[in-house]
Amino acid sequence: MTQEELLALIYKKDERAFTHLYDMYSKSLFSVISVLIKNREEAEDVLQDVFVKIWKNIDMYSETKGRFYTWILNIARNTSIDRLRSKNFNDGQKNLSSDNFVHLLDDSNRLTNKIDAIGIQEFVKKLKPKCIEIIDLLFFKGYTQLEASEKLAIPLGTVKTQNRNCINDLRKYLKI
Repeated sequence: MTQEELLALIYKKDERAFTHLYDMYSKSLFSVISVLIKNREEAEDVLQDVFVKIWKNIDMYSETKGRFYTWILNIARNTSIDRLRSKNFNDGQKNLSSDNFVHLLDDSNRLTNKIDAIGIQEFVKKLKPKCIEIIDLLFFKGYTQLEASEKLAIPLGTVKTQNRNCINDLRKYLKI
């Protein structure tokens, strides 16, 4: 099924479309979510929320504003960040046992593999060092532009401009 056929069925709320949507995009969206949400069960819950949001909010998608994949990727990223910032999630993280941190180094090594699961790692490596840093903070670590501005000790407007320029450079590499 092509993306156009899938979108037509989703707009009609055809139940078959949900299965196709999940089959087409669940692995790549789960990879993105897992970069931000380390707990597998929590990441699976976020993935479920993402597909419900896609299904319910399909009328908000506009082909003139961007690609469908980019739209759902942003939903996944924003939902993950929302979950990370939620009070319940943070409260649940306060009393973790030390067992949860044993594999922390191993997980950070696997981060590279997770990023590569969506096929973008090699393209990001081609960018300027400042772009790599900004994209890493904003898209892979879930920082807001304000938080990235504070972390990098540069003005917010500069972060926004550099982010836009870096994304444009990335688009050139991806030929989008």
